[in-house]
Parts: sequence; structure tokens; C-alpha cells
Amino acid sequence: MDTAAYLARIGYTGPTVPSSDSLRALHAAHLYAVPFENLDISLGRAITCDEERFLHKIVHLRRGGFCYELNGAFAALLRELGFQVTLLSARVARDDGSASPEFDHMTLRVDLEAPWLADVGFGDSFLEPLRLIPEIEQEQYGQRFRIAAVGDVMIVQRQLAGGKWKSQFRFTQTPRQLRDFEDRCQFQQTSPESHFTRQRICTLPTREGRITLSDLKLIRTTGGKREERMLQNEEEWRAALEEHFGVRL
Repeated sequence: MDTAAYLARIGYTGPTVPSSDSLRALHAAHLYAVPFENLDISLGRAITCDEERFLHKIVHLRRGGFCYELNGAFAALLRELGFQVTLLSARVARDDGSASPEFDHMTLRVDLEAPWLADVGFGDSFLEPLRLIPEIEQEQYGQRFRIAAVGDVMIVQRQLAGGKWKSQFRFTQTPRQLRDFEDRCQFQQTSPESHFTRQRICTLPTREGRITLSDLKLIRTTGGKREERMLQNEEEWRAALEEHFGVRL
């Protein structure tokens, strides 16, 4: 682990002593700098649950990744800095009220003076970690989140316009190992049923909203206003990757 290189990759120069303040700052810095992307899948490059490969890809190749890579690497960074981190298995919420299979998503529990839920690999969700306390509303950057509890199952929910709550993913607090996610990681990049094999995606939050490249569609959200533009070819696509995300394939 080259901690200095990792911190430089996410543009972080603040305190690193384990605390809730440094955790929040590291979490936000990571999300603003490292995109959620699945580009290796369309290129036929295998993704395996290997911490060293995650770190090399994100830090030295200046790439992003999907949940196993992003949260796997972030967990390694936090541990190196002295944080206590536990990998958790999560299931993504579906519109019909059901959830995807176990290990479909990786999220993180970070224990300080109280437990926190950290996640830099879900895409459009909370920018700072959430206190792992059920049923309290937590506001950040003009958005509201809460963690609902049903027995031992915790459900991350985001408040939509109009006050309705939408579930994002659910998890239990059973500790997991990185190798536990390997089978589902392989499914995500090989199965025609996986949405990661159906389209290329690269997305980052910005200070004003979010920027996303979905196949050849460039989507920019600023202050709640959405603008879309279709790129003409692969050359424009690669140029947009480098310009907006710092990604060079």
C-alpha cells in the first residue's frame, strides 16, 4: 500500500487520524475523484477480488471500478490509516420490492466511537458516510437518507422529491471476507443478466450535481437540471472519458 500515492490520487491533504471528521472527508474526496465505471468488462479484461489489483488499477492506472473494486480499495486505505473496517454483503433494492442476491454489492462498516456505514461504490448515493443508527434522518448536501431496520436487516433509503423514501440496498452486519464476493463478481462481468454487461457506464458526482457517460450518451446534471448529448463515435467517447473523468484506456 502506497498510502501517499492513494491520498494524492483522491486529492486529499487533510487529517488522516481515525475520526468521524477524517472519515467523512476521505469518503467525499474518494467519490469526487474516482469514478464508478465498468469499462473493463466491455474490453474483456477480467476483474478478480484481489486487493493488490484494485489498488494498482485505481491508484497507479488512475481508473475507477465497480463496488468490489472501489470499496475493496477504500477499505484497504482506511485500514492502513488505522480505521477498523468490516466488509459487508448487500443486496440491491428492486422496483418490485424484492432485492438482488447476496454479495451483489459490497458495503463497509467503519467502527469509531460509534459505527458508520461507508460506501464509495454504489454510484449515485450518499457522499459522506452515514451513522449506522436505524431510523434517524441524515441530511447531507441537500439530500436526506435514513437506515431502516427490519429485524437484523438494514435498508438504506433516500428521500425523493415529495417526501417519499426509496430503498437503495439492504444489508446485514455479518462480517465478510473479500473472497466471499468472488462468485458474484464473476457473474456481474459475464452474465447476460447482469446490467454491467449490457452497457458501458462511467459516472462521478460533481460539486454542482453529476456527470455520467452511458455508452455514447453524455449526461450532465447541474442544480437538478439534466442535459444530454449524444457523442458521435468511439473517438469522441474516449476523449470524453479523459476530459471528464481522467480515464485513459
